[in-house]
Amino acid sequence: MSIYVGNLSYEVTEDDLKAVFAEYGKITRVHLPIDRESGRPRGFAFVEMTAENEEDAAIEALDEAEWMGRSLKVNKAKPRESSDSFGGGRGGFKGGGRPSGGGGGRRY
Repeated sequence: MSIYVGNLSYEVTEDDLKAVFAEYGKITRVHLPIDRESGRPRGFAFVEMTAENEEDAAIEALDEAEWMGRSLKVNKAKPRESSDSFGGGRGGFKGGGRPSGGGGGRRY
């Protein structure tokens, strides 16, 4: 499982996160997404720990905790939705409200 850590300072590093979460157990992975355009962290991260009870302890202790001037949001990470789910935005209509694909207006 993985822990979602949100509302992070843009100054945070992976080492900062490792130091905080190591108090609750062994960390197997930290992923701190970086914004392509600005090159700085995007304000959230994912932390994986070796045992679920360690993750639960970290979530309990750190959710809504004040850290680096921010109130953290810490919870179990939810699986990423697939791109073919409803509401994705790549539907079957193009401009003008007409269905995409198909041909002219003649019916035979």
